[in-house]
Amino acid sequence: MSTGELLSIEPLELKFPFELKKQISCSLQLSNKTDSYVAFKVKTTNPKKYCVRPNNGIVLPRSTCDVTVTMQAQKEAPPDMQCKDKFLLQSVKTNDGATMKDITPEVFNKEVGHDVEECKLRVLYVSPPHPPSPVPEGSEEGSSPRVSATENGNVNGFEFSNAVKAFTELEPQERSAEARSLILKLTEEKNKAIQHSNRLRQELELLKRQGSKSRGGVSILFVIIIGLIGLLLGYLMKKS
Repeated sequence: MSTGELLSIEPLELKFPFELKKQISCSLQLSNKTDSYVAFKVKTTNPKKYCVRPNNGIVLPRSTCDVTVTMQAQKEAPPDMQCKDKFLLQSVKTNDGATMKDITPEVFNKEVGHDVEECKLRVLYVSPPHPPSPVPEGSEEGSSPRVSATENGNVNGFEFSNAVKAFTELEPQERSAEARSLILKLTEEKNKAIQHSNRLRQELELLKRQGSKSRGGVSILFVIIIGLIGLLLGYLMKKS
């Protein structure tokens, strides 16, 4: 924070989270430490690169004013992320009741005897904030439940239903790609398990039918053999 007699300035370094092809803004807060009207003006060594709003104004006694500095989108990063741009904030006491019409370049002219305070501000580039890393499965309470399948590919229906319910109850931003992939995988495994069960049922029905036909063939053969034995005995009895 600046220790000037007129204005307190916070911060003294303009920190921009640098990203290519993106406008970035940061703020200054000016606090009037006096009981007088204080006029201010913001200058920069690179006016085409930055937009300052407001770039001049009046801070009422014992009040504050916020200034927004916007850096235009940059096509390439500077070497070593170092920035040589600087800002100069000038402040001077003005007449009570002064308005913006009274703020002219002459107000900040030292050569005519005005007591102008000046504060230089540095520009720093910092790394943009990283998005929160995804929470590993099962590492924290409240994470989506894991759903396992049995060795033969059959999915536990109760666990599957719980997983689907937990997924649908999440807020849209919480539905991670991992969770969607898990649900799709479980659905596919469940469908495979149903198909496998249907095939087993069909094969069982086929075996039952084949078994019935086999038992019917044995009975007919038994009757034929008995008939032949009867004919043979009859023939022997007549011959004797």
